[in-house]
Amino acid sequence: MSTLAAMTAQPVDPAPEQPHDPGYDPAAIFRLLPDRYRGEFRADYDAALEAAHDFAEFARIREVLQQWRLRAMAYARPGYDEAVRDALEGRDDKFFGADQVPGWAGKL
Repeated sequence: MSTLAAMTAQPVDPAPEQPHDPGYDPAAIFRLLPDRYRGEFRADYDAALEAAHDFAEFARIREVLQQWRLRAMAYARPGYDEAVRDALEGRDDKFFGADQVPGWAGKL
């Protein structure tokens, strides 16, 4: 009869710390956003709240929170600004592409 010992594993090169998910809490989304995006978020959120007085538009609040939740996590991710600059400047060598996966060239 054999026994198994408990084992844990850690990545050799741990990924940079990822931003936490603020959920649908507008205050948490606001705090996670870099300063330069906070005004735009507030304007979108306020417009959704105003529109929600019409019951047919109530779902817009959740849509705005979902969009900004995802944006906030992306904007807070380490390397986000550099990745955007690389993309805008056409430095595609910085990105993983189909040509780097055997058999995928021309399929995407």
